[in-house]
Amino acid sequence: MTRVLIVDDQDLVRQGLRLILELAGLEVVGEARDGAEAVHAVAELAPDVVLMDLRMPVMDGIEATRLITAQPSPHPSARVLALTTFDVDEHVVDALRAGAVGYLLKDATADALVDAVRRAAVGEPVVAPAVLARLMANCVARPPVAATLPPGFAELSDREREVLAMIGAGRSNSEIAAALVISMATVKTHVRHIFAKLDLRDRAQAVVAARDAGLS
Repeated sequence: MTRVLIVDDQDLVRQGLRLILELAGLEVVGEARDGAEAVHAVAELAPDVVLMDLRMPVMDGIEATRLITAQPSPHPSARVLALTTFDVDEHVVDALRAGAVGYLLKDATADALVDAVRRAAVGEPVVAPAVLARLMANCVARPPVAATLPPGFAELSDREREVLAMIGAGRSNSEIAAALVISMATVKTHVRHIFAKLDLRDRAQAVVAARDAGLS
């Protein structure tokens, strides 16, 4: 069963999220009222997913996400899903850079929330459709800027860079396999090598890396 930690400074929000998740059969292992409490709770409770508000007192959700995703074993598997009322592009990028696997708005439906938590638990990137659409539109509309190559990028083969670009475009492993006419096993091998060479934890960080390198 997926174990969830809820982080929000508003009591009513936490209670509502708990009700939605528990009715869906997910286990809420704890709650935190700010980022500092969240960091301690992750170390103590080892949740699979942390539903993280971004604007909170004491420590905001971005810094808390950065600290949580940097925690060493035995708690390296906690996936952070940012959940906020603010859909500012900078917040989305900052949350993903900090290590969040996704960004969801608080006006999401209960079904969308539950689905996002389950996808986040296995490391799938989750971004609210409206936010993703605007980010893509902004990327197309803005003038090109010099790419900032991630450390280790030079070690990638041409095929690995091609796969990274497709990850950055939101393609799944099966879609990449079909587009490149290669097997799923080969795609998984390429993804594993990319993650190792760029020191990436999950696909959300790979999306950011692809963007930094100018591949998406």
